[in-house]
Amino acid sequence: MGVFERYAPFIQDFIYENAWQQLRSVQVAAGNVIFNSEDNLLLCAGTASGKTEAVFFPILTLFSENMPKSIGAIYIGPLKALINDQFARLNDLCKDADIPVWHWHGDVSQTHKDKCLKNPSGILQITPESLEALLMHKHAYISKLFCDLRFIVIDEVHSLLRGDRGGQMMCLIERLSRMAGVVPRRVGLSATVGDTQKTADYLGIGTGRRTVVPDIFVKPSKWRISMEHFYVSKEHEASDCHDAEGQWQPVLDVRTDVAPKHADPGLGYIYEHTKHKKCLVFVNSREEAETVTATLRQYCEINNDKDRFLIHHGNLSASYRETAEHIMKNDDEYQTTVTTATLELGIDIGRLERAFQIDSPATVSSFLQRLGRTGRRDLPPEMWFVMREDEPEPRAMLPETIPWKLLQGIALLQLYIEEKWVEPTKLDRLPYSLLYHQTMATLASFGELSAAQLASKILTLPVFHKITQEDYRILLKHLIDIDHIQKTHEGGLIVGLSGERIINSFRFYAVFQENEEYTVRSESSEVGTIVKPPPPGDKIAIAGHVWVVDEVDHKKHVVYCTRVKGVIPAFFGLCPGDIHTKILKKMKSILEENKTYPYLMKNAYIRLNEAKQAAEISLLTRKPLINLGGNMWCLFPWVGTYSFFAMERFLKIKCADKLSIKGLNSSRPYFIQFTMKASACEFYKVLKEEVNKNIDPLSLIYPKENPIFEKYDEYVPRDLVCKGFAYGVLDIKGMIECVNSWEEGSFVDM
Repeated sequence: MGVFERYAPFIQDFIYENAWQQLRSVQVAAGNVIFNSEDNLLLCAGTASGKTEAVFFPILTLFSENMPKSIGAIYIGPLKALINDQFARLNDLCKDADIPVWHWHGDVSQTHKDKCLKNPSGILQITPESLEALLMHKHAYISKLFCDLRFIVIDEVHSLLRGDRGGQMMCLIERLSRMAGVVPRRVGLSATVGDTQKTADYLGIGTGRRTVVPDIFVKPSKWRISMEHFYVSKEHEASDCHDAEGQWQPVLDVRTDVAPKHADPGLGYIYEHTKHKKCLVFVNSREEAETVTATLRQYCEINNDKDRFLIHHGNLSASYRETAEHIMKNDDEYQTTVTTATLELGIDIGRLERAFQIDSPATVSSFLQRLGRTGRRDLPPEMWFVMREDEPEPRAMLPETIPWKLLQGIALLQLYIEEKWVEPTKLDRLPYSLLYHQTMATLASFGELSAAQLASKILTLPVFHKITQEDYRILLKHLIDIDHIQKTHEGGLIVGLSGERIINSFRFYAVFQENEEYTVRSESSEVGTIVKPPPPGDKIAIAGHVWVVDEVDHKKHVVYCTRVKGVIPAFFGLCPGDIHTKILKKMKSILEENKTYPYLMKNAYIRLNEAKQAAEISLLTRKPLINLGGNMWCLFPWVGTYSFFAMERFLKIKCADKLSIKGLNSSRPYFIQFTMKASACEFYKVLKEEVNKNIDPLSLIYPKENPIFEKYDEYVPRDLVCKGFAYGVLDIKGMIECVNSWEEGSFVDM
């Protein structure tokens, strides 16, 4: 029997009603695994390929034949908007089958949730954070809710397997399974998994089942890609663009009267090319989304144009987000939404004609997701990159003459076009912040446990397999000392008074770091605010001056600093995304290659050639260390974010005194500038010697530093925070490989 014939009649009717001529390969593959085995499934296929229907058609068929006695399937989605979108789609599918579909997150009414609690059945769609709240506060309901749970479907699984949020999700699945006494099959859905086998193994851990990754035939698709470059304070001539296969597409002239004097020409360009079209404009931060939207609306006002720009990001209220989603779904509305990653994932917002990307995203995965928002309903995927930078001064030093974001964007595209490469999943951190969170959540759920019972429930969760019993003992002792946990007279452990203040906040359910602002103070004056302050000794740029950080008070969210002279790069003290070493190496090779890239438009083509000439004259790609004049040097490691972190610390802690290095400033992860009295040959010799001394990762922690990296690190003992950062974040192996790859000739003094 074929997969279609195996479907329930109401599924077959749904397919006929939608005039589908045949099943897609992804639907056949999913049906074969779900119908004909008890295996887990990792389904990897492109955006808009029908993955959700592919897994729910057979799941709902099985339910119609043998209805579960409780909620039969949980669908875990990373975003409320994605939950809402899938809720509507699954309701249409299930309306004739008498299979309830429930959705559960912070914006869903309590009435709807109460109905689910009274009649647990069908499918529950939920975010990881709401599932955490459910396990904590509805402990007595869990067995009734999930006693016959058969499937857990994880949508956009790649986005939930990064960092602590992915670890939390795996903990939640395991905790729920234990509490309900079930071992449901796990199904992961994604368009952009880098290492499918590693992800499959992780997805199925603890189930006793293998995880199948079926090969799915994907029909090659043509992209329409363009990439243009703008100086923020300079007008540009119009140019043409072409798609990834070299087909030229005409581009309208960019008007110079669309904005006031000194306006951003890149945003003027976006303003012009979103007219009478439905588009998304992707940016890389919430702050940038606000700035870009305000500027584009200003252009509308100046040109007596109707406001046609919407905004969508995680800090907005539900009503604002849902209004943007509703308007974008209307095919008759020519509106453009400026958005962060909140519209990056699989929300269907109708017939999008074009996506813009301002500057480069940090990952290939993110680029593919954003491109995949377009290209639905028989249109080719289309993205226009808009790269912006301040024009270098005539006497600018070498690092400022390189268009880093332009190089990064080309590198992302070429790695996928040439190799189909996507970032592998990073699953090897020491998650002490998550360990704290799950400890507190488990105590809140069970009420009182002995230390042995608590350790048994937590340390047996697969995510914590690298955590030792001694580390956990240290954590528990610390939590008792700070009153997050309290000992009862009988010797049991309960949540303490200070801990209750933490877990009673709705913010507790999430393990991802919110963008919390820190007040910057110098002596008695307030200078301003920043997000994610650097450690003491580093420098920040704010209020038009440079400041060295003296102390960071994470509890009060205050940074104490002293004003100093000098200039530092704009990204100093921040990390612009988790950028993989392979991307940096590709950026280097782009400067070396004598290749043309068919998607580059006129200004981008010119800017890349200027960078290649600068690189050739300076020997930038052949010499990691470049003398900028006198005692000023610049190091170009060409390594990813976490290797770069390690390199910075290695230079400061292990090499600075030996080489008389001072004033070390970084633009992560591109270059490090400093003054040095030693020669290039001495620099090379000292680094080689020090890097091969069997470096203790903890030796790269600054004195008195508490390297808070994750949300709950501030409640973890400093020794464990340092250990987690040194062994789980700093890529010392990558840094060592980088230094050892430098050849003797690289540092010959010129």
